[in-house]
Amino acid sequence: MSYKVEALPDSYAGLGEGPHWDVDRQSLYYVDLEVGFIHRYDFKQNKVYKAQIEGETFASFILPIENRPQEFAVGCNRRCVVVQWDGVATVAKVLRVLFEVQPGLEDNRINDAKTDPKGRFVGGTMCCSGDIFTQWKGELYNWQAGGQVTKIRGEVGISNGLAWDVKAKKFYFIDTNTHEVVAYDYNVDTGAVANPKVVFDLRKIRPNTPLYPDGMTIDTEGNIYVATFNGGSVFKVNPSSGKILLEIKIPTTQITSVAFGGPQLDILFVTTANKFDQPVPAGTTYKVTGLNAKGLPGVPLKI
Repeated sequence: MSYKVEALPDSYAGLGEGPHWDVDRQSLYYVDLEVGFIHRYDFKQNKVYKAQIEGETFASFILPIENRPQEFAVGCNRRCVVVQWDGVATVAKVLRVLFEVQPGLEDNRINDAKTDPKGRFVGGTMCCSGDIFTQWKGELYNWQAGGQVTKIRGEVGISNGLAWDVKAKKFYFIDTNTHEVVAYDYNVDTGAVANPKVVFDLRKIRPNTPLYPDGMTIDTEGNIYVATFNGGSVFKVNPSSGKILLEIKIPTTQITSVAFGGPQLDILFVTTANKFDQPVPAGTTYKVTGLNAKGLPGVPLKI
């Protein structure tokens, strides 16, 4: 198979993360995590718009809010806030806080988060001081409109990639520090998880230099796509067999996350990072075409 990897113009983010394709606006939203910036790549214009969130230094994810075209849920430290942005202005405003997690743990922050197929928030935390790869102070949560924050699991190292397969009734989750992708049975009606099972162990691919799995997405056939921080690749994996179907090589090493998008939902968007002085083109956001696969539309958050 011949796929093609192309950089999006002016798409740099020092720590690009959280790509989410919005069907209504035909735009890819993502964040520059450690500077509190949110980005929008307008597909038709082939142009990236960037905004600083007023008064915030972190933006770990961005999720469009249902029926509110200029409002987004964004992770700022341990809070999930509602931000107002028209997608063009260079500054975005915080309107209010939806909820906060682990309020006492000042060294922790929310990391990756997504909406499940019903529009619930699912996301988790990590410790961001000291050696982040050896700490287990994070937790994974869900939240739904009108409800409380519910802890799904504790003792998480770095809460990362999330994906759902509605047909198989599965939820896939990555804790970067375990080097594993875990599948849970998922109850879409309640958001409850059960029966964790490791479906992909990245230590087995390169035992000498273990790959750190980061963000993740899924295609319509149920294959998962796992971004590897320090690995320079996205792995397409059949989670039933654990078999690697394709290794998608990206021209920089710190691959942070992936999301399908584009008018046909057949373009894989890939965010990357430039941590610890990587060479150019680190921090560029890419599009991968020719994969002969389709993703699912991003779900807005119900509040």
